[in-house]
Amino acid sequence: MTTVAGKPALGSIAARLERLPHSRWHIKVRFLIGAVTFFEAFDQLLAASALPVLMKEWNLSTGQATFAVTSASIGMLLGALAAGWLGDRIGRVRTVALGVAITGLSSLAVALSGGIEMFSLFRFVQGLGIGGVVPVAATYINEIARSDKRGRFVLLYEMIFPAGLAAATLLAVWVIPAFGWRAMFLIGALPVLIAAMLPRHVEESPRWLLSRGRTAEAEAAIARIEAEVARATSEELPAPAPSANPVDEPKGTLMDLFRGRYLRRTSVLAGLWFAAYYVNHGISTWLPSLYTKEFGLDLTTALVFTLLSNVTGLLGTFVMAMLIDRTGRRPALVGAFVGTTLSLGVLALAGATSGGQVALFASCTTFFLYAINAGLYLYSPELYPTFNRAKGAAFGGLWNRCGVILGPVAVGAIIGAGGGLALVFAQLAVMGAVGAVIAWFAVETKGRTLEELNT
Repeated sequence: MTTVAGKPALGSIAARLERLPHSRWHIKVRFLIGAVTFFEAFDQLLAASALPVLMKEWNLSTGQATFAVTSASIGMLLGALAAGWLGDRIGRVRTVALGVAITGLSSLAVALSGGIEMFSLFRFVQGLGIGGVVPVAATYINEIARSDKRGRFVLLYEMIFPAGLAAATLLAVWVIPAFGWRAMFLIGALPVLIAAMLPRHVEESPRWLLSRGRTAEAEAAIARIEAEVARATSEELPAPAPSANPVDEPKGTLMDLFRGRYLRRTSVLAGLWFAAYYVNHGISTWLPSLYTKEFGLDLTTALVFTLLSNVTGLLGTFVMAMLIDRTGRRPALVGAFVGTTLSLGVLALAGATSGGQVALFASCTTFFLYAINAGLYLYSPELYPTFNRAKGAAFGGLWNRCGVILGPVAVGAIIGAGGGLALVFAQLAVMGAVGAVIAWFAVETKGRTLEELNT
């Protein structure tokens, strides 16, 4: 029996996590995992920031430019699949550390590439790391959060992701004109320094350890966490609530994601991820190039307009964090998809006639889109039992990568065929409306423990 401050620490692992007050331990873990997520987001957007310069330097066609920005997305798709399996097999923390190392080393290789072929190859490898880290990191944060405040806890962590996107664009405004695009990818190699720190400073998820039958390790991990929280709060921890001791979660296989009640959850989740990221990357990948090519803006102005969109996205994530535990997951997602559709619809009807107009309505769109994306990183792990949680979240990540790939391809095809910007934004608005309809069928998870949702 483990003890905290000389008293027995009774109850299940879930109950003991549920009774922990917010403390410096939570802040430390959220900071370390958040630093990983920050750089993953930073590295994800580097190609879009560098694309206007690359198109001139290497004289790229629209097709080559599309391939350059989607190569990482293909890697993210495969990385999400592999990481989902690894996260449930070798642990959340070790999987995240491995993905971070791959991301950082690949960024260094991209910086040294001499042509579009090597650039795209190493961006593909970098995508393997990015695609694997983000869903597994979100799964870990979900597993250490209390059910009554899980939405806010997870989404305040998720704000790190749009902050990383904004930082990539902000640095690009200064770094690329002054030092060239390669310097951005050198900065993107910094996560290598974080990879070695995680296993030594972040406890493995006790929920995952227990699901793997590693009961002694789970007990030891939760005891260390309890001791650190007790030291941080200088108070004796409350007893675990009896109502927080659920029946043990069932074990299962990958195919359980597509059977029984999980079939609906998986289908809805796949549709939500696809719609959200189809729209998100259909816009974000091409915005800097649209500003320079379609409206003749200089690179600095184009990057500042793009930065504005990332800042409003950060604000949208914060608003979602403050509201989602009150409104519930389904109303929040439906409302954000409707907001996305209206913003894009207005832009399509207005005809996208100036760079300033596009910047204004694109920024309104990203306010809602980033809120959706953060909400889905909260929602996805909630839907599955611990044994399959990383795989379930990663399967959603697979569909978001399909959207990441097809959104920019569709936009590039419309632009290449001379379809006009109004058509670009109209088809993105339609996809936003599809997402709103799918969100209506989402299962509500507000206020319930992960075990209650899956037993």
